[in-house]
Amino acid sequence: MALSENCKTQPAKDQGSVQNPPSDVVELNVGGQVYYTRHATLTSFPNSLLGKLFSNKKGSSNDLSRDFRGRYFIDRDGFLFRYVLDYLRDKQVVLPDHFPERGRLKREAEYFQLPELTKLLSGEEPKLFQDDSDWEEESLSSDHRLYPSYSLDRRYGYITVAFRGREYHTDPKAKKLPRIFISSRIGLAKEVFGDALNENRDLDRPPDRYTCRFYLKFKHLERAFDMLSETGFHIVACNSSLTASSTGHYADDRVWSNYTQYIFYLRGRMRGPYSPARQAKRDEEETRAKEAVRNRGEEGKRL
Repeated sequence: MALSENCKTQPAKDQGSVQNPPSDVVELNVGGQVYYTRHATLTSFPNSLLGKLFSNKKGSSNDLSRDFRGRYFIDRDGFLFRYVLDYLRDKQVVLPDHFPERGRLKREAEYFQLPELTKLLSGEEPKLFQDDSDWEEESLSSDHRLYPSYSLDRRYGYITVAFRGREYHTDPKAKKLPRIFISSRIGLAKEVFGDALNENRDLDRPPDRYTCRFYLKFKHLERAFDMLSETGFHIVACNSSLTASSTGHYADDRVWSNYTQYIFYLRGRMRGPYSPARQAKRDEEETRAKEAVRNRGEEGKRL
């Protein structure tokens, strides 16, 4: 059997010194990560690479390199191998929410010759996100943005709105409105604030990554709160700090510096960014609903 470049034979200097007594437990060194597993687990898929390397055929496992402690060494991603090992154990794999390494894990599955795992990881392809009907009406007329499958499941998310300000008592002309900073998942912040978001500090980052370097192009906190409320966010926490540093000999000559954070949470599907047209539509629907309730009440009184 022809081995790949990552599993070339490199016998130890003293092969007899690293031979362990026969045991069902196998010790692996995968990219620097040490794993202990059973021989039956590694051979649970006989046609896989590990199944072939650790089969009972004479000299099959001796084709693998060993590290200085005598452990079988495989030059692959040690972090992702845990999911490969889970699949060998349970014939299925459970990934964390918003797992960003799906593509790399698929490549590992292909390397270890696990076609079923590769098929599972290929099941969710990037697709267009479509939301409520009023959100679809506007999004279909604008540009469609593709997001990876792990960032489409936006059932929850946090956005932190923060600003840092200074109050100059000595010179009123020196007052300056604070800059409003945004910390969140990049795709989530873009969906809420759109073109009002200044991305110059963190350009060309994928939407599933997080940032604390964005800030808004406007200076009004209330406007940011309106945009968050319209997209379904609710405030869950806030905090503020205040410090003073002397700038002169008198107590009144101080520069007061404050830092405030507002933390918003989204639970449920995003409703889309704020627009006057959609707000007018919602107001009209609420008016109709109130009229329907009032009419039902009047009919009940007549009966």
